[in-house]
Amino acid sequence: MERTLSSDMVFESNAQQSHASLPLRVLANMLLWQRRLSSRRQLARLDARLLADAGISEAQRYEELSKPFWR
Repeated sequence: MERTLSSDMVFESNAQQSHASLPLRVLANMLLWQRRLSSRRQLARLDARLLADAGISEAQRYEELSKPFWR
């Protein structure tokens, strides 16, 4: 399963950023959301043995899988 960094690591809000960076921030967020969906699909496919190997409980898995893609 791929680990992702928080979305605010891609771009920090800055008064000097131009309006041209808006499409880049939108793209960065879309890519982040896509990685989250992919990693959560992988997490959903893990069996009990693989979850135990990764140190993830069923409750933790359920909590992660119940999050919307934007969180």
